[in-house]
Amino acid sequence: LQAMSDDEQDWLALKPQEPSPSQCCGSGCKPCIYDVYEKELAQWERAKAMQDKSLLLGKKEQSSNSELNPDTFTAFSVSSVEQLTEDTYQYKFELPGNSSLRLSLGQHIVLRGVVNGLEVQRAYTPISPRNAEGYFEVLIKCYEAGLMSQYLKTWKRGDVVFWRGPFGGFPYQPNKHGELLMLASGTGLAPMIPILQSITDDEEDETFVTLVGCFPTFDKIYLKPLLQDLARYWNIRIYYVLSQETSLEKLPWSYQENTYTGRLNEDLMKTIVNSCRRKPFVLICGSSAFNEDMSRYLKAAGIEENSCFVF
Repeated sequence: LQAMSDDEQDWLALKPQEPSPSQCCGSGCKPCIYDVYEKELAQWERAKAMQDKSLLLGKKEQSSNSELNPDTFTAFSVSSVEQLTEDTYQYKFELPGNSSLRLSLGQHIVLRGVVNGLEVQRAYTPISPRNAEGYFEVLIKCYEAGLMSQYLKTWKRGDVVFWRGPFGGFPYQPNKHGELLMLASGTGLAPMIPILQSITDDEEDETFVTLVGCFPTFDKIYLKPLLQDLARYWNIRIYYVLSQETSLEKLPWSYQENTYTGRLNEDLMKTIVNSCRRKPFVLICGSSAFNEDMSRYLKAAGIEENSCFVF
């Protein structure tokens, strides 16, 4: 076998690496990391065929101008880390000057982490208000055995991490739906927060909202002060469903009348849907099992699939 020429080796070194499955966050991003790879591979093949390496110079793996971009990762620095519960953290990231991420409501961004030499990507939804200037915030739950969680737990103020996006989102329009029913499990609360805030910030928006937050216990409810503030608005109702609490007696009295113990099941769903002022449009965010259960209970409560949006 003849040895590979230096030139061949150079080209091989420049060939884009096919992503491993752990690098796909599975959230249906456009472009997905695999789309980006296909595009870079085509660019590489074209450059190689023409023997012109300068054609690859446009290839930007990551950028540092702090402009979020769906195709490339951008560096952002961590400005604060706040632990909310034993396994959930709120991370704040700096934006240059008083710029803003300008996301549409409920859009998510993708984080890239490297753990033990393995690249991992996961999607998270910023919870900061859409018009927040100079920063954005993300709510993240860390899992004991999670690869990305091992990376997140090392973060401290001043660390630089890479995000790309935005993707997805719910095309919310003020007053389009008379009532929104939001069903959120755990960190599934994240995409609901910016939508709630945009409704309460807009005096012309009279959309009525019922948010149902599902958590294991009272201590594990995230962002309590923010939710309490939102619940003071005339058009926002918030219910909690606590799967591992057995009695409401230990809860502060202000929570007792709007909290249920046990799981959000078909009967409770019917009760909640019937308590809505009009037939709601439903937003759902949680684990895939939660999302499937909710869709099934909603159907039993007379809500059709075309009246639901799953994050």
